[in-house]
Amino acid sequence: MLSLVIPQDNQFHISQYWVTLIGKIMCYAIVAIAMDLIWGYTGILSLGHGLFFALGGYAMGMYLMRQIGREGQYQSDLPDFMVFLDWKELPWAWWNTDQFWWAALLVVLVPGLLALVFGYFAFRSRVKGVYFSIITQALTYAAMLIFFRNNTGFGGNNGFTDFKRILGLPITTPETRMMLFTLTAFTLIATLLLARWMVTSKFGRVLTAIRDAETRVAFCGYNTVHYKLAIFTLSAVICGIAGALYVPQVGIINPSEMSPANSIEIAIWVAVGGRGTLTGAILGAGLVNYAKSFFTQAFPEYWLYALGLIFILVTLFLPQGVMGLLKKKT
Repeated sequence: MLSLVIPQDNQFHISQYWVTLIGKIMCYAIVAIAMDLIWGYTGILSLGHGLFFALGGYAMGMYLMRQIGREGQYQSDLPDFMVFLDWKELPWAWWNTDQFWWAALLVVLVPGLLALVFGYFAFRSRVKGVYFSIITQALTYAAMLIFFRNNTGFGGNNGFTDFKRILGLPITTPETRMMLFTLTAFTLIATLLLARWMVTSKFGRVLTAIRDAETRVAFCGYNTVHYKLAIFTLSAVICGIAGALYVPQVGIINPSEMSPANSIEIAIWVAVGGRGTLTGAILGAGLVNYAKSFFTQAFPEYWLYALGLIFILVTLFLPQGVMGLLKKKT
C-alpha cells in the first residue's frame, strides 16, 4: 500500500528500489530457513545450497526468456544469446519451457532430484562433517564452470536477463512487482510454518538427535540415511523455489549465483542469526544482506572484509548468534 497508493513525493512512500530489495532479502530468508533445517537442526553443513538456489532461478529464467518472444534484439523466436551464437533450434533442455506449469515443475524437480541422487550416494557412503562440506562445495563449483560455457545453452557468462513478461503481465510494472513481492512474503511465511511444524514433530526430534548423536540414533533402530536424505532433498527444493521467486524480481540470473562464496555466505546468514532457531535464520539473512547492500553501494571494495569480520566476531562472541544474545537479555 505504501508503494502503490502513497504518492511518490510523500515521505511514507516506498520506492520500487526498496520493494525489490526487500523482496530479494525475503528470497534469501527462505534459503536461510532451508540451510537452518539441514545445518542447524540436522548438523550437516552443506556448502552447495547456492547451486540449488541458482538451478531454481535458471528454471524460471528459461520460462521468462521464452516469454520475450520476438521482442528481443534479433526479433527471433530463439533467445538473443542463441541467435548471437548461431544456434538454429532450441536445445532439448529447453523443451516446453514456454509453459509456466512446466517451468514450475522444473523449479522443484531439478534441484530436488540432484539433491536426492547426490545425497543418496554421499550419505550411504557415510560422508559427513568437513568432507561433506568440501564435496558439496566442489559440486557447486563444477556446476558453475559448466554453466559458464556458451555451448551448454544457458547463456554462458551473461546468463539470462532483459525479461519482458511473466504470465502475460509486463514484468517491470509496479503492480507486477508488488504481486511478486506479496507472493514471496506468503512463501516465506509458509516456509517458516512448515519448518516449525517439522522441527517440532517426531521427524524433527529425530533430526536433532542425529545432529547430537547419530550413532545412538542408529542403534535405536532408525535409518539415519533416510532422514538425512529427506531433509537434504526438501532443503534443496525450498532453495529452488526461492531462486524462482528471486529471478523475476531482480531481473537477472547468471552462473555467479553458483559461486562457492555464495553458499558460504548462506551459512554465515544462519550463523549470524542463530543456528537451530528458524527465526534467527531469517534475521541473519536480513541483517547480513542489508549490510551487504549498504557496503556494496558505499564501500564496495570492503564488503568481503566486512563479511569476514562479521563471521569472526559472531564465532568468537556470539556462538548462538543474534537470537542467542536476545534470549540472554530476556
